[in-house]
This record gives sequence, structure tokens and C-alpha cells, in this order.
Amino acid sequence: MKAYEEDDGDNGHDEKGAADDTETGTGTGARIPLPRASVEDGGRVLPDPAPVALEHQVLTSLLGAWALAACSAQEAAAVEEHLGECEACAEEALRLREAVTLLQRPESLDLDPALRTRVLDGCLERRPPRIPVPEWATPYDAETARLDALLQDFGDAEWHAPVRLRWFEGDGAASRRTTVAGVIAHLLTVDGTVAVALGLDDPLGDITAPSRAPAARTEAYWRASHYPPTRAVRAPWRAQSHSIVRTVAFTGDAGGLPVSYGDFELPLRDAMLDRAFECWVHAEDIAEAVDYPYAPPSARHLNGMIDLAARMLPGVLAARRRAGLATPGDRPHLVAAGEPGRSLRLEIEGSGGGEWLIPLDSPGAVGSADHEVAHVALDGVEFCRLAAGHVPPAEAAAGQVGDREAIRDVLFAAASLSRM
Repeated sequence: MKAYEEDDGDNGHDEKGAADDTETGTGTGARIPLPRASVEDGGRVLPDPAPVALEHQVLTSLLGAWALAACSAQEAAAVEEHLGECEACAEEALRLREAVTLLQRPESLDLDPALRTRVLDGCLERRPPRIPVPEWATPYDAETARLDALLQDFGDAEWHAPVRLRWFEGDGAASRRTTVAGVIAHLLTVDGTVAVALGLDDPLGDITAPSRAPAARTEAYWRASHYPPTRAVRAPWRAQSHSIVRTVAFTGDAGGLPVSYGDFELPLRDAMLDRAFECWVHAEDIAEAVDYPYAPPSARHLNGMIDLAARMLPGVLAARRRAGLATPGDRPHLVAAGEPGRSLRLEIEGSGGGEWLIPLDSPGAVGSADHEVAHVALDGVEFCRLAAGHVPPAEAAAGQVGDREAIRDVLFAAASLSRM
């Protein structure tokens, strides 16, 4: 069980790097900063240490230690003062400093997405939370934190990098061009549907959208903006995600609260999974736009996202059948609610995997191994990208056995789960 501390203003967000206020000179007189204050000092900012008087030969011998930040405060001050006066020593110090960076083993900045979950689990085993966050809300908490960490060090060029949003409509692909900032604005407005259901402010404010549908809300927000979205959109998105998690923690068992998406509703616990899924998908869109690697969610969270998609498939399949986009099946009538019917076994391999029996004849039917007519095997991440509209159904790398029409219908229904 995750925790939300009442006085925690950061929503548990892991930052990609702490604020960096170090000086990094690269020429003569460059210095490696030393601690300016400590707990023992009561947090007071200490004055620069007075340099000691040392001979040139001694200062030269200290250059290696200085480059490794192994000098005392007084020695470092003496070396740095000398570097401003001696060109030969300044050049040698620069070479030594560059050599030190070559000695350091390069490490990846990309953390295991499950690391945050493991650290929090370990902490919470030692100290139970005062205000627990429901388990069904933790994927949203984790994915917004990971995206926020990705955005931490973006400059103006990254915020305006072009991004193409992709999804699936009917029997074909659809897309919309925007920027990194535009994607965050999209997440802000669609997450707003959950915020409104929880009684929080709607990020649209006075902007009127033609419907509650995610695409309609996003387009209304984009049109109402006097300028294209910039890095300024990160703050309200971050604050809103924090408020959503905080409110869910304080409201307790509100997982059944309905959240409207315009033409359909989801209970809050499923809406939070849906928002976590879209946050991850669009984080990958952003990472691809700035050429940065981005890992899938932890296996536990990925399994929840796959389970939500599997539970939604029968309803989407029925809607496609009513629209004439899926085969009507070989039965003259729908199976009664609660009764077993023709089923497809969806086997998800790898991270977040499992098996689901998808009823084919009616959303209210029960999947049955005795009535299995087809079997599809897919990798977990590949299935999620199919459900996000990023992989064409006809090209999904799947192991397929059984009724070909049933397999096609389910793969196309999975792609139809996607939206802008």
C-alpha cells in the first residue's frame, strides 16, 4: 500500500535530479565547490575559507588532489587563488579535471521503473502510512511521477519539439500534430475529467467544450490558448496530479465514483488506471520526440492496465459489431448476461502477463474455457501499444490459433480502445 503524507507537497514525485546550484567553470580559475552549510552550523552560510600561504611547488603538487576534490578547504582556496595567477598551473588543472571525468564509470540515468515502487514498499513496511493511497491509484501516482522526472530538465527546445499523437478510428489510423507542451496540455485537460468527478477545479475554467470527450476538451483548450503551450503548462499539470492523488487518499474508498468521458463512464478506480496508461503512452511519445529512452511501467502496474483493457474489450467489440465494423458471429442472438458463450483466450506474455477469456457474443456473457474458439498470444508491452493505437492490428506480432474472424475482431477492438 502506497502512502500519501498530509504535509508532502510533492505527491511522491521522484525528480530526475536534485536542484543543481554548483559552479562549473571550464577555464582558468575553475573551482570545485565545497559545502557552504551544514546541520552542525545550524544552516548558516559559511564565509569562504582563507587561503593558506603555500609555495609554488607545493601548490603544483596539490593539483591532482584538487581535481579529485580531496583538498582541505584552506588548500582548495589556496590552489584556486593560484590558478588565477599562474597560467601553466591553470592549464594543468584543466587537463587533470578532464582526466578525472574520464576515470568515472559512465552510468545510465534511466532508472528501473519498478525502483520507486520497491523503495516506497520498503519504507512503508517500516512505517505504516497515516493516510494511505488506495492501491488502484498507485499506477497513476507512479506514472505522473516518472513523466514529471522526464520533464524536469527540459529546455525551451525540448518543450517545443514536435510530437504526433496517434490513435485508431474505425478501421484506420488517425493522428494529430502538436508539441511536447501540447501533450502535457492534453493530459492536463483529460485528467481534468477525474478532477471534476472528485469535486476539484476543472482545468478548462471558463472554456466551453462541446462535450466531455477527451478530444473535444483538448481541442477546446488548445483553441482558447492565445499562444502555443509552453513549459508553463507543467506547473498546473503537476499541481492537478498532486491534488487528484491527495483527494483520492483523503476520500477513502471512492473507487466506484463514476467518471464521465462523454459517451461512456468508468468507475474512478478504472479511470485512474486509464489515466496512468495514457500518461505512460504519451510519456513515450515525448521521449521519442526528444530521443530519450523510456521504460514501460512496473510489472504490477502494467498488469493492471492490461486487465482494464481486457475487461473493456467485450463492450468495444459489441459497439463495433453494432456499427458494422465486426463480424456478427455465427449465432442468431446474443448470449444472455451471465451465461457462458464463445470466448477467445488472450495470453499476455512477459512483464505484466496473464490470461484472460474474452466473451465474443455479448458484453454480459461470461468467458468460458469450454467455449474457447480462438487463442491469441501477445507480449505485454506490444499489447499495450496495440491498445494505444500505436501498432496496427494487422501488424500485431501475435501467435494466433483458431477462428480467424474472432481473432481479427478482438485485435481491431483492442486498437479501438485508443483515442486522442
